[in-house]
Amino acid sequence: MGATTIGALIGGAVDSMSGDDDESWDGALKGAIIANVAKVVLPMAFTYAVGWAVLRGTGLIVDRAFNQGEFK
Repeated sequence: MGATTIGALIGGAVDSMSGDDDESWDGALKGAIIANVAKVVLPMAFTYAVGWAVLRGTGLIVDRAFNQGEFK
């Protein structure tokens, strides 16, 4: 199953648990949208975090290797 389908199923289930109305299609629609956004945003955030960590580590290694300045 795709992420969109799973998001729609979870969104519909959560919406039907609230008991506000008899239709769970709006929750399924919101869940599908959130799943599609997460498919784009989460890999970008992970890539950014790994890149930042690598650059930070590289900077510390260069500082330590060439003894430049204080360590932060």
